[in-house]
Amino acid sequence: MSEQNSAATAASSAFAQLSLQPALLDNLQSLEYREMTPIQAQSLPAVLAGKDVLAQAKTGSGKTAAFALGLLQKLDVKSLAVQGLVLCPTRELADQVAGEIRRLARLIPNVKVLTLCGGMPINPQFGSLEQGAHIVVGTPGRVQKHLDKESLSLDSLKIWVLDEADRMLDMGFADAMRDIAKVCPRQRQTLLFSATYPQDIQQLSAEFQRDPLSVRVESTHSAHQIEQRFFELPNQEAKFPALIKLLQHYQPRSAVIFCNMKQQTQLVADQLKAKGYSALALHGDLEQRERDQVVVRFANQSCSVLVATDVAARGLDIKELQAVVNYDITPDPEVHVHRIGRTGRAGQTGLALTLTTATQGSRVVAVEDYQQSRAVWGDLDALKKNPDNMKPDMVTLCIDGGRKSKVRPGDILGALTKEAGFNGQHIGKINIAELHAYVAVHHSIANKAYSYLQDGKIKGRKVKVRKLV
Repeated sequence: MSEQNSAATAASSAFAQLSLQPALLDNLQSLEYREMTPIQAQSLPAVLAGKDVLAQAKTGSGKTAAFALGLLQKLDVKSLAVQGLVLCPTRELADQVAGEIRRLARLIPNVKVLTLCGGMPINPQFGSLEQGAHIVVGTPGRVQKHLDKESLSLDSLKIWVLDEADRMLDMGFADAMRDIAKVCPRQRQTLLFSATYPQDIQQLSAEFQRDPLSVRVESTHSAHQIEQRFFELPNQEAKFPALIKLLQHYQPRSAVIFCNMKQQTQLVADQLKAKGYSALALHGDLEQRERDQVVVRFANQSCSVLVATDVAARGLDIKELQAVVNYDITPDPEVHVHRIGRTGRAGQTGLALTLTTATQGSRVVAVEDYQQSRAVWGDLDALKKNPDNMKPDMVTLCIDGGRKSKVRPGDILGALTKEAGFNGQHIGKINIAELHAYVAVHHSIANKAYSYLQDGKIKGRKVKVRKLV
């Protein structure tokens, strides 16, 4: 490509060439969002023009910003009524989406974003809805319950977003989505985003959308970006010893291991813990608080290995995931590509390792056909056993007190650095939930930080604190 063509391409993909309000453009610049990702460049102009959009894109493609900017551009802040509704399959994804919308809206005064998810007490949500909200992000079941109880009104809705629609279908939310559609105004904009593109998605689009623009961003991954290796085993029983060999050889600082069944997920996590690995399981049988803590610990780098099912892993926002291991190869090649797309993000390189048996050859062929490249096979016997280097650097402390108590990240950081005197480099991610706050601290100061928070104060009041282990 010539320099002139390169410059033209960059200009056409710049956020600055969109007809966004100045506050949004200024904030994008401050966040160093200058050039649009492919999904944003292909969908945002249509979103801002008021068209319905049916979009497919892999994890980490920037689709949240694509619909969030559309929501915020058309928002009438003076009208405290629900003008945007985003449905997500899980609470983790809903929290992530709501956080990104708030971040993009930070230079627009008084934008109120509310999350309505199952697994949380419903009564506080009634109170929050009475106070009003501009944008609601929630799971289908809980949103439907509020509509049934008439605590949520969609009379002023302008834009309806279905995020990860394929997983909402997988989780049995089809009827809930259809019931919600009946309550939405007919004159609305509907944006449907999906990582995969099964026939059911086309059916949903036909029911919910009007003449949508169809956008499909290339969902395969570059061999330079993600190194893929397949390992064939004689039987299912050989998989766990093979997994240990892979971990001992590659030594990833963070890895997600995918299983097809939730029972297998818990079994593999328990077996890894028995071997001394820092491993947690993420599946549908966990209580919501347990799920929250598992996700926070893995994102905070206080756990090295997460064993998960596909549905449970939706909503994970891990920026620097070094490896993905397919303990069970999925029968759907699109899901395979979506799994491995969690590593090698943001310009980094990643590793994708897949265990198979001879009876699963057709699944490997399906992946080859979908990716239009031959599988590269590895040799387990050639792998070396390296010294264990997978101990997590961080420890997560859980503090009683979150958004409801007006606790902010700066309050916790200030207590640990300015008041307790810890080096800021030893403080990691700080997550504020509704009733709790989580802070990652380096293991070298974990005991001292725990003792300080037990005896000290945050925002002038004593707090209860415990280590998540």
